[in-house]
This record gives sequence, C-alpha cells and structure tokens, in this order.
Amino acid sequence: MTDPTPPLWERAVLEKVALKALDEARRARQWSLLIKLLWFTLVFLLFAAAMGWIGGSAGEKVTIGKHTALVDLKGVIGVEAKASADKIVPALNNAFKDKNTQGVVLRINSPGGSPVQSGYINDEIRRLRGKYPAIPFYVVVQDLCASGGYYVAVAADRIYVDKASLVGSIGVIMSSFGFTGAMDKLGIERRSYTAGENKDFLDPFAPENAKQREHALKMLGEIHEQFKKVVRTGRGERLKETPETFSGLIWTGEKSVELGLADAFGSLDYVAREVIKAERVVDFTPDENYFEAFSKRLGSEAGTALARAFAASIGKEFSLGER
Repeated sequence: MTDPTPPLWERAVLEKVALKALDEARRARQWSLLIKLLWFTLVFLLFAAAMGWIGGSAGEKVTIGKHTALVDLKGVIGVEAKASADKIVPALNNAFKDKNTQGVVLRINSPGGSPVQSGYINDEIRRLRGKYPAIPFYVVVQDLCASGGYYVAVAADRIYVDKASLVGSIGVIMSSFGFTGAMDKLGIERRSYTAGENKDFLDPFAPENAKQREHALKMLGEIHEQFKKVVRTGRGERLKETPETFSGLIWTGEKSVELGLADAFGSLDYVAREVIKAERVVDFTPDENYFEAFSKRLGSEAGTALARAFAASIGKEFSLGER
C-alpha cells in the first residue's frame, strides 16, 4: 500500500510556493489600495480646487479667461446673517483683485437691516472703487432693494433694476411694544431695579417715558441724516430729490429710474453682456458650507436636503428697516 503523504522535501517546496503566492497576493492588494488612494486623492484635490477650498483664502478662486465677477447680497443685512459685512466684504475684495475681472456686479435682493453692517459694505465698495478705478462696479436689483440694501447700492457706479423691482425705503425704524394695559388686566406687577435712571430705556413693560422717547427719536434722526448723506453722495446730480425722497416710501423700479434712485433697466446677464462686455459670469459669493456648495455647483436639490439632514443629525436693535 502506497503512503499518500509526500516526502518532506516535496512538502517544503509546496509550502514555499504557497507562501510565495500568498505574499504576491498580499502585495497586489497593497498596490491596488495604494493606487486607489492616489486616484481618490487626485480627484479630491481637483474637486477641492474647483470648489475654491484650496489655492487661496476663503472665497478666492482660480479663474481662466475674462469674466464678469458676481457677488450676491441676499436677505436681511446683519451681523449673523448671510449678508453680513464679514461675508460680503471679503467676496468683493476677491472679485476686484482677480486679474481676469472686467467688472463687478453686486446683485441685491434685500429688505435692509443693520445700518452699521450696511455702512461697512458701502465704505468698502467705495474704497475698492478707488483702488481699482479701471474695474466698473454695478448693482443689479432683483425683487427688492430697500433700506439697508439701498444704503449699500448707492456706492455703485450705476444701479440696474427691473421695472417691477421695489426700491427705496430711505428711513430708519426702531420698534417695540407696550404691555402695561395687558399687565394691569392680568394683575401682573412689573419689578425692575436699575442703577442709572435710563437703564430701562424703552422698557416695553413700563409706561412710555417722554424723555426716553425724545432721545430715541433724536438718535433715529441722526442715523437718518447719515443715510441721506450717503444717498446724496452716491447718487449725486442723478438724484431728483423731492419731499418724499427720504420719507421711507418705496417705489417700483420704473419709478425709481424716473426719480434718479436707479439708472436703468437690466438683469445680470444684460449688464455682463452689454455693459461690461464680458458675458461669462464667475460667482464670488461665499458658499455657506461645503455641503451647500456641492449642491449649488451640481445643481442638486437632493444635495441640499442631504446637507440639511446631516446638519440636523449633528448638531433691542436699531435697523434701517425691513420691508
């Protein structure tokens, strides 16, 4: 009867062959993983560069060819808002300093907001226009350019509107409530202790104080005068001033052109193509976050829904008025 067990030398050779095959397979897997990692890194770097995540400061882009630079100002203007000076000013700087920019358009759709934030943006626009005199700066109004939005707009070389846009509201508002009557009916007693007779300035739970009211109106008047000065400086002789110009009224785009509050009718595409003569538009508006940027670039509503779902899983003021 033949012994099925191979001789020792044959077994040793088989073991070496098997070990060699395993070693080769392991190396092949390692090389495959390395190649995949390198490809993934390359794709990510290309994508990140296209998104503006690398290659410069926040919002800075690498552009090719002559273009019109766009910055969007949307919504309420405020410290914590998308339309804050901290977000809009760097975007404007990046738009102006890009060597391929032929003109800058600030597209506004805003009801207004903080006079301080609006003032910051207006001041920076005027500074940039002085620094880059060869680059024209225009405002294009969408649905609404009121109050603080208009405060920003008057820094432009020209303001373009649609005939049905709403423009103006050159005024200042400070609003509150008075609850004293309701408190009396409910039997609620207000207890407030202050050091300084005006520390409870315009307290809605206390009867209106005539001196405090007068002081509030004085402050509002001072801010209104600042607003009027900015408008007169920005619009110059184009402004056809009437008793109603600074009354807080708002007008259609068609009427605003007639009153000198705006210059002409035109959309972003029109201004880029016919005025700046650089039809290609590059958006310098800062993306709110990488997920929304991804969604915006790919035009995917599903991406926005995913970003919001992911985010959910982890996670008394003066005003120029909001129409």
